[in-house]
Amino acid sequence: MTDPLTFYIDGAWVASEGGRPYDVIDPSTEQAVTTITLGTQADVDKAVAAATRAFETFSQTTPEERADLLDRVIEVYKSRIPDLAKAVSQEMGAPVGFAQAAQAPAGLGYLMGTVKALREFTFSEQVGKARVVHEPIGVVAMITPWNWPLNQICAKVAPALAAGNTMILKPSEEAPSCAMILAEILHEAGVPAGVFNLVNGDGPTVGAALSTHPGIDMVSFTGSTRAGIAVAQAAAATVKRVHQELGGKAPNLVLEGADLASVLPPTLQGVLANSGQSCIAPTRLLVHDSQAEEAAQVAKAIFESVPVGDPAEMGAHIGPVVNKAQFDKIQALIQSAIDEGATLVTGGPGRPDGRNAGYYVRPTVFADVTPDMRIAREETFGPVATITRYTDSDEAVRLANATEYGLSAAISGDPAEAAKVAPRLRAGLVTINGWSGPVGTPFGGFKQSGNGREGGKYGIADFMELKTIVGEPA
Repeated sequence: MTDPLTFYIDGAWVASEGGRPYDVIDPSTEQAVTTITLGTQADVDKAVAAATRAFETFSQTTPEERADLLDRVIEVYKSRIPDLAKAVSQEMGAPVGFAQAAQAPAGLGYLMGTVKALREFTFSEQVGKARVVHEPIGVVAMITPWNWPLNQICAKVAPALAAGNTMILKPSEEAPSCAMILAEILHEAGVPAGVFNLVNGDGPTVGAALSTHPGIDMVSFTGSTRAGIAVAQAAAATVKRVHQELGGKAPNLVLEGADLASVLPPTLQGVLANSGQSCIAPTRLLVHDSQAEEAAQVAKAIFESVPVGDPAEMGAHIGPVVNKAQFDKIQALIQSAIDEGATLVTGGPGRPDGRNAGYYVRPTVFADVTPDMRIAREETFGPVATITRYTDSDEAVRLANATEYGLSAAISGDPAEAAKVAPRLRAGLVTINGWSGPVGTPFGGFKQSGNGREGGKYGIADFMELKTIVGEPA
């Protein structure tokens, strides 16, 4: 890979103007795995200038030309999946097998879904005597997280390219190397100079510079609700479009009478996969009084069957969480549940047995959790599930919706009965006996889980402006 201290701006790898070094930590060893540069306002200005120049020509390319370009990106991406998976595994702790099977292919899925949607997208339609057209919005800033880094980067880069925009990416400083490899992929595929630019950095400096920059037309952010609010406030002065996918606290509404042994494993997999570091993880089990004790035993068996191990090794285990800040937050929430009277079913505070270093978390289940407890309200982002009892379906729905978030919700049980409940849940994604959505469908949240959508034609549309043209000759 290229020199990790450099940035990709205007088609070349260049040194920062005044940036400072930052060690990226391997969460399994707590040691530095690489060193990057945290950028400056001057670096952002240079990238915006390059993107602005490139927009003049790239915005005028045809959809067919952009689809062909994405096809080339896809082919190069496939050849780099081993490199991408290794980078993700080292920097955010995903076991290498999971990184190869899920983390790296997730980005590929967005690229493939977008090029299919692009070839089917309606860019112009007649409305009476007017013509309504979709046009690229301009220069797009992208600020992405560390938990599914390639997924969230490609969820923005793919539709931005498809729409004819130019862009500046600030990936998470916790998992930057896969983004730098993606820059190499885009360069090899022939993305024109200035269309895609990458500046590493932190939120208070590079993130803020992108959000406030008058030369940027849109900022697309994925991360916590707290940080998303800061981005929106910073962007407000220039009235740029703000597109956000934020936090979640997904319920798993288990219907009364459900066969728990068959319906809970698919959804609880979403709490354990990626060490629980998924914004749609259905961590809040809502279970009828009559089945609460059985649910605790089923969840206990599932969580105790999952080993915690070294991300560099192949196997069906989970790895550490990304960094000390996340580890400490999860430990504090686990302790808060104990202090507030929840029943610890399995797991608990501290590292798993045999792990004296690394940010490893014990897979944990709590029963008798009430809605007022911190662990029922705050996004845990670790392999931790809670069980809350309900007495009837109306109370179950109220509990499911009783959060500031609305990114996703799961329903476990009879699909026909679940289909009746789904319209009552305030979430952008509702899954039945599962926890994730298919490629090409819109992804985004209600309430404080964000605004706008990613995926398929919906993602392309969100990266475009609408123009009405009146008076054209017939």
